[in-house]
Amino acid sequence: MTLLDAQGINTFYGDSHILFDVDIRVQRNEVVALLGRNGAGKSTLLKTLAGAVEASSGTIHFDGQPIHAAPAHEIARRGLQLVPEERWVFGGITVHENLQLAAMTADQPLDYAEIYRTFPRLDERRYNRGRELSGGEQQMVAIARAMIRDARLIFLDEPFEGLAPLFVRDLMAVCQQLAEQGRSIILVEQNVAAALSMATRCYLLNTGHMVFEGTAQELQSQPQIMSRYLGAAA
Repeated sequence: MTLLDAQGINTFYGDSHILFDVDIRVQRNEVVALLGRNGAGKSTLLKTLAGAVEASSGTIHFDGQPIHAAPAHEIARRGLQLVPEERWVFGGITVHENLQLAAMTADQPLDYAEIYRTFPRLDERRYNRGRELSGGEQQMVAIARAMIRDARLIFLDEPFEGLAPLFVRDLMAVCQQLAEQGRSIILVEQNVAAALSMATRCYLLNTGHMVFEGTAQELQSQPQIMSRYLGAAA
C-alpha cells in the first residue's frame, strides 16, 4: 500500500527552478534510495516533501491525505520526519535531553527503552552532551529523535557522510531494522553501494529531473545509466 505519493512537484528557490515535474512514491515498510550527483535536487525534494520548502505546483499525499498545503510541523505530527544532513544535535545538553525535547513534540512518543535498545551506544552515552559525541553518535541521536516521535516515514539526508565504516555498518543495520518494524525510509546518500544494498527501489535525479525509477537490481544492471548520472560514485 502506498504511504507517500507525490506528483508533478515543481520547486523554486527565488527565480531558480530546482525541481521539474517530479513524481515519487513510497510504499509501506519500504526503503527507497534517492540518488544523484551533488546539486541534483535531492535535498530540495526531501525538504519539499516534508514541508520545509514550498512546492510551487504539484500534489503530495501522505497515507491518503493531502499534505502539500500543510505546514511542516503538521506534516511532522502526522508521522513524516526529516533527518537533515546537518543533524542539528543540541551540543549543550545531553543525549537523553535531546531525546526528551523531541518527545515533547510527539502525540504518543516511543518509550526511551526502545530507543536505547535500538542504539546501545546512545544508552552508554545518554549523559554525555551533544558536543562530546562523535559524528556517528550525533547521527544516531538525529535518527533517534525521529524514531521517538513514532515516525512512519523517515527521510535520511546523507546519513553516512564523513562516518567511519563501523558507524556506517551500524546505521545500515538500524535502517533495515526500522523497515522491518514497519517504518518506511527515503535515503539520500552519496555512498551508492551502501544505498543500493539497502533499498528495494531507487530514483535517480539529474538537475531536478527524475531520470530513472526502478528496483536497485534494475539500476545496477544498467551501468551506462549509473556512469552517466552518478559518475565515479557508481
